Amino acid sequence: MEIKSYIEKNRDRFQEEWFSLLRIPSISSQHEHKPDMLKCAERWKELLLSSGMERAEIMPTAGNPVVYAERMISPEAPTVLVYGHYDVMPPDPLDLWVSEPFEPAIRDGRVYARGADDDKGQAMIQLKGFETALEKGLVQCNVKFIVEGEEEIGSPSLEAFCEANKELLKSDIILVSDTSMVSEDIPSLTTGLRGLSYWEIEMTGPNRDLHSGHFGGAVANPINVLCRMLADITDKDGRITIPHFYDDVEELSQTEKDMIARVPFDEEKYKQSIGVKALFGEKGYATLERNSCRPSFDICGIWGGYMGEGSKTVLPSKAYAKVSSRLVPHQDTDKITQLFIDYMNAKAPDYVQIHVKHNHGGQAYVCPIDLPAYQAAERAFTIAFDKKPLAVRRGGSIPIIPTFEKVLGVKTVLMGFGLERNAIHSPNESFGLDMFYTGIEAVAEFYRIYK
Repeated sequence: MEIKSYIEKNRDRFQEEWFSLLRIPSISSQHEHKPDMLKCAERWKELLLSSGMERAEIMPTAGNPVVYAERMISPEAPTVLVYGHYDVMPPDPLDLWVSEPFEPAIRDGRVYARGADDDKGQAMIQLKGFETALEKGLVQCNVKFIVEGEEEIGSPSLEAFCEANKELLKSDIILVSDTSMVSEDIPSLTTGLRGLSYWEIEMTGPNRDLHSGHFGGAVANPINVLCRMLADITDKDGRITIPHFYDDVEELSQTEKDMIARVPFDEEKYKQSIGVKALFGEKGYATLERNSCRPSFDICGIWGGYMGEGSKTVLPSKAYAKVSSRLVPHQDTDKITQLFIDYMNAKAPDYVQIHVKHNHGGQAYVCPIDLPAYQAAERAFTIAFDKKPLAVRRGGSIPIIPTFEKVLGVKTVLMGFGLERNAIHSPNESFGLDMFYTGIEAVAEFYRIYK
């Protein structure tokens, strides 16, 4: 009750501190928001200090700064490193937002704003959970925070920062709240994430746009060629056709299949929620296996030619695409990246030129459920949600998680509180107030248990 009472007493303050972050348009992908990145980092420093950290500082990287903070209890105690990010996705398209994306609005018990969930809401859950436990004398471990500003663009500067600051970031376990739960009624802890490879493609046909009447049928259209090549990457059974793509893919064990089968899933509701009549994926696997434990390939964007109002009979010179592949444990992102580049170069016919650029990527990650920190998180969720959480794998990627393991040699426990309905990266992103406060309780309970 002491945890609940502290949260209840400070509800309004917690909310306003959260909102102070949401009002800052810290969009890492857009150069004009560089000043906002620093402003958000400075606000995080203030909040970390006011929440009980003994030390907090803004540290430079090759890109946006990192905010580091610590509270050291005892040299003999274990150390928890909490990771979050303060950058957000662009809010576009703006006309689809019901309220302003950077002015948080409360409707029906939910907070609507860019970053409400990803990751300002979830990172604040970690901070306020720590504050609550500290104020009630429950923290039995050393606690460090690292909040970065480049997660939404692939964390390009963070690996070098970690390499240069290994001693500073030394810890026994890392906590991250940047994932989701099965539902409000079914708490869960994420035990695995897929990896990622992401590419940009430029295809060139003729040296300039041509009159489609004069040249159509005699000169290859690069948009047609690129569409055909990309369409051939997945076959009618949903299998990826790139040679050697599946060489390192490990088949699911029966134990994992049984674990996935225990996750409540209504396929009809799933289809209705995203507005499709039927689902499609790799033949021989259930939907929850396909979107979490099997690799995938997607065209994320494709364009070229004339796209203005009215018509223009043009045979375009250029075609462009952005594509990605989600990877599973044992698939190496660097290996897959080169396989795709080699495949596209080999398949491109002589009547076009192709350039494939690797954008970013990351390895898959699996968290052992026998870790003491995982078991502490499981008990904490059970207390806060009054129900034991399921252990589930997720289809998303957080590239820095396997990087932490590689550079710092530390495993990560993923204490996510997001929901599918929160619409992260989309217009009208939101986060439920009840989940915000229950999440704080779960994090505070973690500190009471973990020692």
